Amino acid sequence: MRSENTPFVGGPLDGRVLPVLVGMTGQPPKTYEVPEPHEDGSPPTLHVYRRVPGRVGRLGLPHGWKYAYDPAGRASGRGMKGLKWPWSKPR
Repeated sequence: MRSENTPFVGGPLDGRVLPVLVGMTGQPPKTYEVPEPHEDGSPPTLHVYRRVPGRVGRLGLPHGWKYAYDPAGRASGRGMKGLKWPWSKPR
C-alpha cells in the first residue's frame, strides 16, 4: 500500500505531518480517528479529523489533502439518520 505525508490542523495533532495510507484512487480516507487513552482505565477519548483540500490550484482543483480537527467528534459524517433518498417518504 502507498502512503502520503499529510498535515494535520487543530486538535492534539496540530502541526504534525503523518504518513497516511491512500486508497486505490490515491486519496486518503475522509475521516481519521485518533484515540487518546486515559490513565485511569476509562474508555479512550476519540479525536476525529476530516479531510479537506490542502491547497487549491489555479483551476480550482485540490493539490493534496490535509486533515482539519472536528471538535464535534462524530466518526460518521451523516449522523444518526443515514442516507436520504429522493424517492423515500418524509417521516
